Amino acid sequence: MALDRVSQNGLVLLGCGKMGSALLAGWLAADIPATSVWVIEPSPSEWLRGIGVHLNQGLPPRPAVALLAVKPQMMGAALPALQALGNGTTLFISIAAGTAIATFEAALGARTPIVRAMPNTPAMVGRGITGLCGNASASAGDMALATALMQAVGQVVALDGEHQMDAVTAVSGSGPAYVFYLIEALAQAGVAQGLPADVAMQLARATVCGAGELAYQSTDPAAQLRINVTSPGGTTAAALVHLMDEDAGLAPLMARAVAAAAARGRELAQ
Repeated sequence: MALDRVSQNGLVLLGCGKMGSALLAGWLAADIPATSVWVIEPSPSEWLRGIGVHLNQGLPPRPAVALLAVKPQMMGAALPALQALGNGTTLFISIAAGTAIATFEAALGARTPIVRAMPNTPAMVGRGITGLCGNASASAGDMALATALMQAVGQVVALDGEHQMDAVTAVSGSGPAYVFYLIEALAQAGVAQGLPADVAMQLARATVCGAGELAYQSTDPAAQLRINVTSPGGTTAAALVHLMDEDAGLAPLMARAVAAAAARGRELAQ
């Protein structure tokens, strides 16, 4: 199994905030021993202190993986601690948005196997999705290992290349925020129609979560699920007239939002 490399040679986790903690919890649930994990985290949580990993205790000699889970603006200061592992057998995986593979190759060496990964926050409940791409030095075995590690917290999509990473970031990396804002907006619309704020929020949250679960479990495309709810001339159809307006509806608005997020990702990579 791909994860056997981690159990045997160890994994270094640089940064253990919300996403790093979600990944670590997933790996431990996938039977990676805590004693095979070295974590570098200046502000460890009580949970992290108590799970048995090597915490701020240096590095193993030749770890299978070094996963970079610090914020992009902190990457320059964090990378030097791992430079000695570059140009070797250690697979580097970065989950930092907007930091290109070339940046890591410049810091770690061009022969270093590097994978960029973009998970999203539903990984915190085991329902994330991650886009992956690797550099020329990342072997099929490296990609399989990166896939197995990210599958511990959800689904994985293999990308055709790094040129698709900004779009992945804009759709799924940032996407949970769009959905949370949909909940806010739907609740506010309910209040405008006379509902108490707490009731409107409960209805909106449960509706979005329930519809998402139905979409997750159903084999029907999203368009068919929408049609199933829409009676001709009914209340849903009346609302969709506005949401599906070609000029001012949700689709053109979402296209602009995703394009803006992707453009920002490209700017961060400069």
